[in-house]
Amino acid sequence: MADADQTARRKRDHVQINLERDVQSRLTTGLEQYRFTHAALPEMDLDSVDTSSELLGHSCGAPILISSMTGGAAGLEQVNRRLARAAQERRIAMGVGSQRAALESADLAASFDIRADAPDVLLLANLGAVQLNYGYGIDECRRAVEMIQADALVLHLNALQEALQPEGDTKWAGLLPRIERVARALEVPVIAKEVGWGISTEDARRLAEAGVAAVDVAGAGGTSWSEVEKHRAASAGQRDLAGLFIDWGIPTAESLLAVRDAAPELELIASGGLRTGIDVAKCVALGSNMCGLAAPFLHAAHESTSAVIEQIDLLVNALRVAMFATGSQDLDALRRPGVLVRRTNHTAEERE
Repeated sequence: MADADQTARRKRDHVQINLERDVQSRLTTGLEQYRFTHAALPEMDLDSVDTSSELLGHSCGAPILISSMTGGAAGLEQVNRRLARAAQERRIAMGVGSQRAALESADLAASFDIRADAPDVLLLANLGAVQLNYGYGIDECRRAVEMIQADALVLHLNALQEALQPEGDTKWAGLLPRIERVARALEVPVIAKEVGWGISTEDARRLAEAGVAAVDVAGAGGTSWSEVEKHRAASAGQRDLAGLFIDWGIPTAESLLAVRDAAPELELIASGGLRTGIDVAKCVALGSNMCGLAAPFLHAAHESTSAVIEQIDLLVNALRVAMFATGSQDLDALRRPGVLVRRTNHTAEERE
């Protein structure tokens, strides 16, 4: 129980720090380097724009994912239920935070009990991949999926964060074969997800070969979890160490392109610093199937379900207008060559 209590306390700390502190990376997402080619004659009606998307065979009303954030501590039930109700209302996907605490203590499972609030939503379970090096196996992965009746399992990769935690799990040697065993045996698809520092070309290839179905690049440019851990640090030395990594990682746009080119067979989720519907549109144009946001939804969920719905609507409306203003009737049209171009010294260079 001591381990479960420690995990739950860490979850509460993470939420509180994200709400109250500036934990933004000093890197940008790289999306500012791109712009859309404006269509003065879109030759379509705004009402005809179709934002529907698909991930892992599941249809969604828009390519927007409420990214894995929270759960696993008393008092977080309401946050997840507000997120779930909003996701159901607007037919978008949702992931929950790490379920490790709930596997360690059944009392904490209630904070993840959201399927009744989101019966038709693409729902993603979540465990830290490194736990496969600490005794977890296919049984624990199945329990996480069954706990929330999930459609897929996220195995998150947070090596740097663990290295900066005094209580961190830092035995990462031999992890990839264990990820592969889960990906091959689990009855639902497995998604490999970074937490804010991006996926490289080589990592993408290795994960694809291991059998994961999708990758969430979770690039740099948004929340910096090294900064979060800095605010949790118990000593000046720990704070100084964590503070050195504020500009660490692969920017979201760069990581997205790297993974797309290295492993085209993978479905892609873009996340890491996305804040607007135009960011979503750019990531779709760069090749993502889905776009995840966490911080904007976390703040909204601490207000109300309606605040989360308003945030979703703001994102979708901006995406729809961006599609209209580029003459893109659906997401496939948004991906056609020349729609998104790269800025180069005030000129535009077509995306390769």
